[in-house]
This record gives sequence, structure tokens and C-alpha cells, in this order.
Amino acid sequence: MKFVEKSGKSVEEALRLALIELEASREQVDIEVLEEGAKGFLGIGAKDSRIRVTKRNNVIDTARNFLSSILKEMKINTELEFEQVGEVLNINMIGEDMAILIGKRGQTLDSLQYLVSLVVNKERDEYLRVVLDTENYRAKRKETLESLAEKLASKVKKSRKNVILEPMNPYERRIIHSALQNNPNVSTKSEGDEPYRKVVIYFDYKKNKTN
Repeated sequence: MKFVEKSGKSVEEALRLALIELEASREQVDIEVLEEGAKGFLGIGAKDSRIRVTKRNNVIDTARNFLSSILKEMKINTELEFEQVGEVLNINMIGEDMAILIGKRGQTLDSLQYLVSLVVNKERDEYLRVVLDTENYRAKRKETLESLAEKLASKVKKSRKNVILEPMNPYERRIIHSALQNNPNVSTKSEGDEPYRKVVIYFDYKKNKTN
């Protein structure tokens, strides 16, 4: 994090000088008073205030710099769009041949998302969730998983046999659980250890007793 030390006749004056140099607003910095100023008596013994002002890392700049460096190494030209909504940072990548960045079942995209999340949360007290997307892949994948969940639920209802899905990341498992949480015939659970944890769809006899 970038910081400067400034002196002034008052803390406010020193802060004003620091903000100009850091090109930041008061909300973007942390202030540490190193020496309290003193007016002295009739100007005798007067002492300036001295402060250290630290500019907090901007999460969007941090994410942009890190992701841009990775994409440069991959020799992929993309345009990056950022939107922070509360404690969620949405990043959209726009360019050609984005399938490379998505990877098989979104594995490359998930890996990039995980790395960006590690970087932006390194010095944060409150966790910021990062959602990395391209070509609306997340929404399309959600629709695909919800449709798959309904089809497999019908299969389980008819056969009374459990269906075990392929390993999924926590986000995709939540989609399956959410899609079937109100299903009157089946229930879901997760089994196994990461990164091979899977969703199991099973016929719920307790639910069917009440139907």
C-alpha cells in the first residue's frame, strides 16, 4: 500500500497535502498522527503536525492489475468490466476465443476466479466475493444445471435409486441443492472431500409419506 508522510500547521492541513499527492479522497485512506502540532505562545515553540497517510488498496485496481498480468502471459486480449455491489465484485471478460478462459465445464474460469479472490482479499478484513464471467457463461451453466437437476430428479422418482453427479465446486452444488429443495419426491446431499465432492440425489421416503 502506498503512503506518504506530511507536515502542516494542523492535521487537516497535512492531510490535505497528503490527499493531493496520493490522488485520493479521505474515505480511501488511513491516517496515523505521528506528532501532534502545538501553537506555542506568541508563536514561540510552535510545532507542526506530522502524519502518515496510507492509501488503501482499491479492490478493482488490484483485481484489474492481477488479472491483466495473467491474461498477458496467456497472450489473450480481453476487455475487463468491473462492478462492485456490496461485498460482491463482478468481473466480466470480453474478447475473442473466450472458450480458452472457460475451459472444460468452467474449470479454467473457476481457477482464475479463485486466484483473483485470493489476491483481492489478502489484506481485507471483510471477505469480498469475486464472480468472474465471460460470454454469460455463469447464467448459461446455471440454467443447464437446473435443467439437469429436474431430469435426474424424475429419474430418481421412477427408479427409487440414488443418482450421484460428477464432482462440482461449491457454487454449482448449491445450484443443484437449491433447484431441488422444494421437490416433493427427492432430496439432495453432498458427499466426499474437495475437490471431488459430489451431489447425491435420492428418493426421500419421508417426503412421500406426507404426499
